[in-house]
Amino acid sequence: MKDTYSKIKDNYNCPFNLIDDLIGGKWKLRIVAHIINGDNRFSILQKKIDDITPKVLMSQLKELEASGLINRNVIKEMPPKIVVYEINKEYSDIVDIVDNLEQFAKGYSNRNDIATENIRYEK
Repeated sequence: MKDTYSKIKDNYNCPFNLIDDLIGGKWKLRIVAHIINGDNRFSILQKKIDDITPKVLMSQLKELEASGLINRNVIKEMPPKIVVYEINKEYSDIVDIVDNLEQFAKGYSNRNDIATENIRYEK
């Protein structure tokens, strides 16, 4: 049975349609990049990602979890509950993909005089 948050279909006619459902949209790729960077708690993600509302962040995290791309781990059950997110080891190849996209964005921005910040080194 599919998770109610999952947007992943059983069949795609193009691999890029699947990619769009997995990490497309305004927020998912940015969330994944931050999780890779170690920003793995809800409150940290909310601070680091400009303009995302708590409701949207929670929805996007649930969709990423439902797709299997990330895992949600409860470290401490008793209040205050501690929850961390991590990339599912089965899909760890997304780390290289995100790194390549970041390098492409840097090259593109440099060639076109576009200012960008590098989240990899933002601490």
